Amino acid sequence: MDWDLTVSSRHKLLDFNLRELIRYRDLILMFFVRDFGIVYKQTVLGPLWYVISPLCSTLVYAFAFGNIAGIGTDGIPVLLFYYGGTMLWSYFSNSLNSAANIFLANAGVFGKVYFPRLSVPIATTFGAMFKMFIQFAMLMVFFAYYVVSGSPVRPTVYALLFPLMILWLGALGTGIGMIFSALTTKYRDLNHVLGLGLSLAMYVTPVIYPLSQVPERFYFFFYINPVSAPMELFRIWFYGTGRVPPAMTVSSLAVTAAVLFFGLVLFTNNQRTFMDVI
Repeated sequence: MDWDLTVSSRHKLLDFNLRELIRYRDLILMFFVRDFGIVYKQTVLGPLWYVISPLCSTLVYAFAFGNIAGIGTDGIPVLLFYYGGTMLWSYFSNSLNSAANIFLANAGVFGKVYFPRLSVPIATTFGAMFKMFIQFAMLMVFFAYYVVSGSPVRPTVYALLFPLMILWLGALGTGIGMIFSALTTKYRDLNHVLGLGLSLAMYVTPVIYPLSQVPERFYFFFYINPVSAPMELFRIWFYGTGRVPPAMTVSSLAVTAAVLFFGLVLFTNNQRTFMDVI
C-alpha cells in the first residue's frame, strides 16, 4: 500500500521540511486567527489598541526625551520620529517574544496531535506583521499631515524596500525567539533574562534617539546590535535624514542570517524531545 503521508521521527539535522509547511498553510492561518482572537476577545476597542499603545509611548518619549532631556531628532518631527521607532521596536520585540514562548505556550497542543511545529512561529510572525502594518497605516496618516504642512520630510525611492525591511526584522526577532524557545524548555530562568535583556537592548538601539547623537567611541555597541541598522535605515528611507555606516548594515544582515539558521536548527531538533523535558 502506498501512503499519501508518512510521519517519521527520523530527520536530518537540516531537514526543515518546507514542503510540509506549504501543505499546512491553512493551519498557519488558523493559528494566526486564534492568537488574534485570544488577545482582543471581549475588548471594546479591539485592534485600535495596536495604535493606542505606540501612540501613548510616543507621547511619553516626546515629553521625557524631547522636552526634558533635549535629545534632538535630526530635524524629523517629534511625532514621526518616536512613533516610527516605537513601531519598529514593538514589531521586533513582539516577533521575538512570541517565538520565545512557543513551546511553553503550546505544550498542550504539541503533546496531543502532529503538525509541523514551525507553523506556529510562522503564524506568530505574521501576527506581529499584521499589528505592525496597522501601526504603519497610522504613521502614514501622520506623515501625510506633515508633508502637507510643509515639514522637511521627504521619502526616498528606497522606501519601496520597506517590505524587505519587515522581513529582515521579522527574521531577526523570530530567529532569536526560536533559540530562546528551544533553551527555555530546560532552563526557565532564560525567560527572565529575555525580558530584562529586551528592556536594556532598547536603550542601546536608536529608538528614542538618532544615531547621529551617539559619540563614535560607542559605535561598537550599535555594530553588535543588529536592530540598529534597520532602525536608522527606516528614517533615511522615509524621512530623508540619518546616517548608517555600510559595515553596520552588512553586520546586521549577517547576524540575522546566522541567528535565523541556528534558530531553525535548534527549534527543529528540540521539537522531538521537548515534551519529555517540559
